[in-house]
This record gives sequence, C-alpha cells and structure tokens, in this order.
Amino acid sequence: MQGIRRILQSMVAVGTFALLCAAGSASAADLHVLASTALKPLFEKIGPEFEAVSGDRLVFSWGASYGNARDALPVRLRNGEKADLVVMIREALDEQIEQGHARPETLQDLATSHLGLAVRTGAPRPDIATIEGLRRTLLTAKSVAVSSGVSGVYAVNSLFPKMGIAEQLQAKTVVIEAPSLVGHALQNGKAEVGLQQMSELLAVSGIEILGPLPDEVQRVNIIAAAVAANAQRAEDAEALIRFLQSPLAAQSLDEFGFSPIRSQIASVTPFLRTPNH
Repeated sequence: MQGIRRILQSMVAVGTFALLCAAGSASAADLHVLASTALKPLFEKIGPEFEAVSGDRLVFSWGASYGNARDALPVRLRNGEKADLVVMIREALDEQIEQGHARPETLQDLATSHLGLAVRTGAPRPDIATIEGLRRTLLTAKSVAVSSGVSGVYAVNSLFPKMGIAEQLQAKTVVIEAPSLVGHALQNGKAEVGLQQMSELLAVSGIEILGPLPDEVQRVNIIAAAVAANAQRAEDAEALIRFLQSPLAAQSLDEFGFSPIRSQIASVTPFLRTPNH
C-alpha cells in the first residue's frame, strides 16, 4: 500500500510540475532567500525547478544559522539585508521571529537533519553504531574536523564532554569555517574523521559516511522557513514554502540527507503566479 501511495504521489507531483511549467508567462522577478549553507546542494537542484513552475528567479544569500560572522544569517537579518524568505535551523529561526526579523504566522517546519561521521574514501571504516564505537573512533583518529556552525558547537560543547573525551580531543579538533564544509577537510587531508550534518557530508565527493551518530548522542535539527518581516514579495515567499513541502521537493530532501516533515499531494493552485505578478 505504501509503495502504491508513493507512486501515486510521484505521478501527481510530476503532473502538477508539468502543468505549472506551462502556467503564466509574466516576466521573472527576483525572490530573495537567506538560507543555511547546509541547504545549498538541495537548492542548487530544486531551485531551478521552482523557478520553472513559478517564473521567479531565486537569489540566495548563504550563511550559518548561528554566530556573529559577517555572513551568518542572524547578522544578515540584523543588518537589514534584503530578504523575502528565511530558511534555517528552527531554534535559530525562533530567535529571529522573537527579534522581529521574520513573520511568526508563516513559520513552517520542513525537514529534520541528523549528524553523521565521515572519513576520506578508501580509509578504514570503523563501526560507530554504538557510543563505545564512536568514542573509540574519535579517540583513535589523529584529527577530528567539526564545523563552525551548530553541529560543531554541539560537538565541542555537548557531545565530547558528555562522552568524557573533551580533554583528549581538544588539541586535535579542527574547526572548519563556513562556507567550507567538513568534507573538504577530509578531502585535502586536514582531518582524518569529520562530524557534520548528514546533508552537508553528502554534498562532498571523495568521502564516505560511516553513518549517523548513535541515537543516545544524536542531535536532530529541524529545518524551518518563514517569510522575512520586511519581505517585498511575501505571497511568493509563501509559495516557495509550499513548494518545499510538496512531494516533488520531498524526493530531493531524501536524496540530500533530510527527512521531510510534511509532504502532501500538491494541487496546481499553490504555485500558480497571481494575475498581476
């Protein structure tokens, strides 16, 4: 039954996509999106699909969901950077809503993301299915790469202390600053093992993912979206949110290491351009 439902959803999604491609011929307009760097591979694939069905042109600004770096999303919003839609980790987005930078009534959870561990292709593949296996892998590694973003902060401030190995890992932990990914450090030999969100690890070739972290020490991040408070194209931003909740987008979310939170058979109307667009 589930298999039939998946086929039906795919057929409807493809049919909807084809109809929308033919809908509307108004000139393209820019839709500005501030998004977590972790979503870049996903948007590079599905962004053109949305542009095809909507007639809009997506303009992205990438950054971390947290932090004070010049390109971090909270800093961009605080500085008044032009934005119609914000897509980032839910906890960080909640903070932006509280600060008046995004509209609470438009908030939607899109997907979950798990943390994983990876090594360079061809390197030994230790078992990290258990906490003891993960501990042994981290302690044995000559160097451990983590991101400067939320996953790295969690690893250094929570995961390593919880496992009782913070002191042993301190000298050999390599922090990778965004927009570079942990996988790049594995590629070029700067680190032996790397920890980051699965979606970001999957975005890098030449590395192999050992698996997600054990459930007991896993951090599940919720990816959410909301219309920016000063959005000039709020209705179109909401249309992009609906697109990201569609079966068409769900297939790509799965492919890039995310687990869609809500996927429903989409009708034609959610993505259609308004007559005065």
